[in-house]
Amino acid sequence: SSFDVAVVGAGIVGLAAARELIQRHPSLAFAVLEKEQEPAHHQSGHNSGVIHSGIYYTPGSLKAKLCVQGAALCYKYCDQKGIPYKQCGKLIVAVEHDEIPRLKALYERGLQNNVPGLKLIGAKEIQEKEPFCRGLMALDSPYTGIVDYKQVAQSYAKDFQEAGGTILTDFEVTNVEMAKESSPESEDGLKYPVIVRNKK
Repeated sequence: SSFDVAVVGAGIVGLAAARELIQRHPSLAFAVLEKEQEPAHHQSGHNSGVIHSGIYYTPGSLKAKLCVQGAALCYKYCDQKGIPYKQCGKLIVAVEHDEIPRLKALYERGLQNNVPGLKLIGAKEIQEKEPFCRGLMALDSPYTGIVDYKQVAQSYAKDFQEAGGTILTDFEVTNVEMAKESSPESEDGLKYPVIVRNKK
C-alpha cells in the first residue's frame, strides 16, 4: 500500500500525533504502523496513569506550560469520550522541618506555573485527607488525577480511523530508505520520498 504519511508506532504518542495530523491534513492518506497485535501494548498501557498537574517544571518553560495545558485537555477529552478517570489529588508531604522550605518553594513554583487549586496544609488537614499519612506540612494538589492511558490511546486510534486513517498491526518496520524518485507534489506542496519495509 502507498500512503502520504506513515507514523511508526501505535503507542499514545504515535496515535496522538497521527490523530492531530489527519485532522490538520484530511486530504492526505495516513497510516500508523505497529509491530504488535494491538495499539498501546507496551509503555502506553503499563505506566502509572497519572495526570500530572505541572508543579515540578521550571516556571516559564515549555514543559511547565504544556503540562498544565495538557492536563486540562486530558480531562476535557476524557469527558467528551466517556473515558473514566479519577481526579483524586495528591499530597506532597514534608516529614522533617528542613523539608518545609523546599515544600514552600515547590508551592511557589506551582503557582507560577498556574497549577489550579494548590494550597499548603498542616498536620491535622493531612490526616483528614490521608488518615495513614503523617507529616508536618503538605502541598495539596487537587488537580492531579489518574486515568487508564491505554483507553485514551485506544480512543485516539478510533478517532484516527474514523477520520480515514489506517492502522496496520503486526507490521514491524525493519528498514526505511529513500525512494529513487519522489512522488508528485501533494495538494499540501509536500513530497514523500521514503519507502518503509517490514519483515514480511
